[in-house]
Amino acid sequence: MDEPLTILVAARDEEDLIGDTVRALLEQFPDAEVLVSDDGSRDATADRAEAAGATVLRLPRRGKGQALSAAERAAPPGALLLVDADLRGSLRDFVAPSHKFGITVASFATPRGGGFRIAKRTARALIKLRSGFEAREPLSGQRLLSAQARTAVFPVAPGFGVETRMTIDAVRAGLPVEEIELDLEHRATLRDASGFLHRGRQLLDALLAAGPLRLNYRGLRLPLVGWTVAVHEPVVTAIGLADDVWSGPERGFRAHLRAGNTTGILKLVGIPVYGLVRTRSVSGALLVGLSANVLNQLDTRPGRALKAYLAAALFLDAPLALAVLLAPYDLREMAMLGDAGSNGFGALLGLNSVSRLTGKRRWAAISALAGLTLLGERRSLGALIERTPVLRELDAWGRRP
Repeated sequence: MDEPLTILVAARDEEDLIGDTVRALLEQFPDAEVLVSDDGSRDATADRAEAAGATVLRLPRRGKGQALSAAERAAPPGALLLVDADLRGSLRDFVAPSHKFGITVASFATPRGGGFRIAKRTARALIKLRSGFEAREPLSGQRLLSAQARTAVFPVAPGFGVETRMTIDAVRAGLPVEEIELDLEHRATLRDASGFLHRGRQLLDALLAAGPLRLNYRGLRLPLVGWTVAVHEPVVTAIGLADDVWSGPERGFRAHLRAGNTTGILKLVGIPVYGLVRTRSVSGALLVGLSANVLNQLDTRPGRALKAYLAAALFLDAPLALAVLLAPYDLREMAMLGDAGSNGFGALLGLNSVSRLTGKRRWAAISALAGLTLLGERRSLGALIERTPVLRELDAWGRRP
């Protein structure tokens, strides 16, 4: 193909294979740069890739999708060839002049190993549902991306959801996706505990990747999982989800009021009205609306809003299990609460506080929440946390560097 080519390889604990893979790629494509994104390997993967002639990015463990996104940011402009670290076989015919646009996916002529194909069938169904495209090989990591396709799909979804979402994004961007059968091999996953665990992760990551995604503060594209709070609080969660899906650039009450009819106005009006209906009191409506807003303002760094929720939930006897389940994904930057989750969890705190706080204690809580809301409008709750040593340490606990 005419575009300059960079080869991206995401690798973790592949010291036995990565050297051979890099050497084979450089032999097949002597003019290309091989960029290995070492995803927190505990062995000599990075050293052996460098010794074989690759440029290596040494990263903390983030998962396949984020490792590829980091490599893409480091790569020069042009086309990309994505290759799994354990690939065996030639890709020369794959990178042909005719493959100038969109994405070309390599399917294996002779598949090896595997489980019961549940993850693959699910990925096919998700791609069909979200884009209308019928994929034969939805999970193949061998993909040739034109410069146009690169712009359309990066940053990619995290973990093993990368291929599923990449196909969806390409098709929805109007780019062609072509699948070519090649004589390739890779290390097979067997029907053992390790193999089933791997395919279970593939299945979960594909499900999350096919849903709504959003960029976080570092530019990583993460699944929004806050919709799960609907099991406890469906109405406020749905209002927050509308903001996740259709929100504009406005941030803060003043910006939404100036803009007029926005999803922020829906939250500003809808959540307190819902609180009024549920609690049959103005103070209850204020507690629900302000709690939802304050937790939403805290959701600017991984785990911050969930830590605040868990601390308050212990006092207010609010549900804990879902927040505990979501916390590792949020802290590891594998998922985000979004407005659905932060507003939903905040409303739960407000509703639970109505029965626990009465009289002066309730109005003291309302005053404190109103003060935090005004502070967040004028400055930043996150900046205040980061300037306060004790709060900064608690905020950073459990978060990846």
